Parts: sequence; structure tokens; C-alpha cells
Amino acid sequence: MTVLDTAIDPRTPAYLESRGIALERLARLEAALDQARAGGGEKAVTRHHARGKLLPRERVEMLLDQDSPFLELSPAAAWGTEFPVGAGVVTGLGVVEGVECVIIATDPTVDRTAHNPYPLEKIRRAARIASSNRLPLINLVESPGDGAAGGPHRAGGLARDLGRLAAERVPIFSVVFGPVGGNDAYLPQLSDYTIMVRGHGSARSPHDQPAEDERDGLRLARQCVRRLNWRKRGPLPRTFPPAAPKYDAEDLLSIIKTDDPREILARILDGSDFDEFKPAHGPALVAGWGELHGYPVGVLAGTGAAHTAAETQKAVHLIQLANATDTALLLLAVRFGPAEIEALTLSTVPHLALDTGRAGDPRFVFSWPAEEPAGGDDDGVIDPRDTRTVLGLCLSATHSAVVEGAGHVGVFRPGKVDQ
Repeated sequence: MTVLDTAIDPRTPAYLESRGIALERLARLEAALDQARAGGGEKAVTRHHARGKLLPRERVEMLLDQDSPFLELSPAAAWGTEFPVGAGVVTGLGVVEGVECVIIATDPTVDRTAHNPYPLEKIRRAARIASSNRLPLINLVESPGDGAAGGPHRAGGLARDLGRLAAERVPIFSVVFGPVGGNDAYLPQLSDYTIMVRGHGSARSPHDQPAEDERDGLRLARQCVRRLNWRKRGPLPRTFPPAAPKYDAEDLLSIIKTDDPREILARILDGSDFDEFKPAHGPALVAGWGELHGYPVGVLAGTGAAHTAAETQKAVHLIQLANATDTALLLLAVRFGPAEIEALTLSTVPHLALDTGRAGDPRFVFSWPAEEPAGGDDDGVIDPRDTRTVLGLCLSATHSAVVEGAGHVGVFRPGKVDQ
């Protein structure tokens, strides 16, 4: 066991400046999130409530187990574009009757025009997360206006994503609260269980289950999940309860741009315990082993410096070892070259990426606040202080599926290294 020793003085001018910048960016992120939570605006929300209807986040809250967390994904999607922030769709991870699920809740107060790509992107991403992690998918569906909206009609892609869940015997549920149209219509049509709220749902089939009102519909959805007899196929945490890091997560506001990722790892790994792999070899890449909320993880973390053949060899070797031992990988602020990306692509253990992008198709991809909160191609911008919690929730979700490494993840070839 190697306990990291990375104590810092957060009162120094450099750290105070970094903290101030991070807080400014978080304030912009919070403003973007407020826009998303506001839905279609005060008038639309008031009108919706006056009809006796719940907003999407209210529906999600009633669906989830009491006091359980909800990890909302890409909540600021479309920020900075001509389209509504949040895209009129809420997606995320939550626990229903003790089962980790992916939840999609469409917002009927937000108009989703036919040329808006973001709603469909969010829905498809949520479906792919459900598929890759073997998580039941629950859709809380109601389209805006007359139900005709829902973004560009690319039904083939969404149908394939939902069909993959069916092929893998992962259940899909839908609760229909009102008219549905456009791409939204595919959610109940391709579900295993469909619950229709009386007086608000679309045309029913004999196989639909009626609900008296919205709360009854959510109760019935919970009842369906309870009867699944669902079991996780991945291993339980190796250590329970996990040891808390020895350093305060508040420090992360001051060190998110550090060139020594060990300072970050000391504030997110269990017990600040990190066994470094080949520490004298390829110093521009920090690699090693630790635990996060009790789950073993292999870590690849960047220092900001370019990779040479030594760093590439170290990265590929650790990826191979992680697959040999069925160990999930945490990719932290690192930019990979072709040989490393090839190894990640062949790797089959779960990957979680933070400030790294989608190299190797990670199960979850997050970023820390940059100049603007929207962040781009990821599952959301997160407060650095929440990093350990977010990654822990995602690691638990990935272990709903079998965690099994590939037998072979490629051979390092020096000729493929970026110079």
C-alpha cells in the first residue's frame, strides 16, 4: 500500500487564483443548469401544473427510491446554441426498488423543433449507456404541444439502440403521461412494459397497463421493476465500507489544472492509496492501481506533457494488465496516441473518462468546468468536488454487467507513437 502524500496550502496566491477561476466557471455552469431546470419557462410550467401534471424532474423524483441519488447526464446540453438548454429531455442514473436504472424523462413544456438534434442525441446516448452497462431503461414520456415534436426523425438509429437492449434481454419500461410524437413515440412502441395514464395517454393497445393518474403510473412502474428479480452480474465492491480520501475534496477547486495528477488521485481514491506502476518509466504518464468506493481501478493520468514511446508502452501494458485482471480503468486528463487508442478500443473492461474525451469508447465521459459549461461531447460537466461521488455511482452502474477483460488488447509498436 502506498498512501499519497500531496498536502497543499490552499492559501497560497496560485491556489487561491485557481480556486477563484474554478468558482467563476461553476457559477456559469449553475446558471446554465438553472435554465435547463426552468423548462419551457414560467408560463409553460404554470400551465402544465394547472393541468394537474408533474414536471419531468418531479416525475423522476417520485419514481426513485426515497433519498437515493440521481446522477443527471448532460444536463446543460445545447448550452450556447440556438436551442433550449437541456434539450427538453432529462436523462440520468437512479435507483428504483434497489435496481440501478437509466431514466429518460421528456419535458412537455419545452418545444423541440424538427431541426433540433440535441433531444435525440440525449435519448440515444442514454439508451446506449443502458445497453453497455446492462441497466433497465425507464422512459417517462410526454411530448410538447400536440405531440408532433421530438427532433429530427432518425428512427433507425434510435430503434437500433433500443433493439440492442431487447436483444440483450434488458427490460425497457415506459410510462406515457400524454400525447407522444416524433422520435418520442418509439420509446413506448419498443418497450416491454407500457403504462398509460388515463385521460392523458395516446391510443392504447390491449397490452398496455392503465394508470389512474401520474402518481399511480409511477407506482406501477416501480412495481414492475420490483418484480424483475434483477441481479447485478459484476462483482461487488472489494472493500466495504471504503476508506475516505485523506485529503479534502475542496482542494480540487485549486488543483484541477495541476501537472501532477497524483494530487487529484489523493482526493478521489479510497484512503488516498495509489500503487504507482513503473514510476521511473515514461514520467509524462502516471499509471497505477487503487480503489474507488471499494471497486478496484487501474489509472492512466496525464501530466500535460506529450507522450513518447515510454509513456505509450506503459499505458498499453497497464491496459493489458487491467484486462487480464478484469479491472475497470479510470482515464484522467490524458491525451492518447494511436497505439494507446488501439489498446483501449480492444479493451473490454469498463472505462471511465474525465477530461479525456471519448478515446476507446468509455462507458461514461465527464469533464470539469472549462471556459463554457456545455463542454461538448461528454455526459456532463461536473463540480470537481463531486468527482469521487460521480465516478463511484458510475462504477457501481458498470458492474451491473459482467466485468470481463479481453484476452488480448494489442501489441505496442513504436512506429505508431506520435512524436
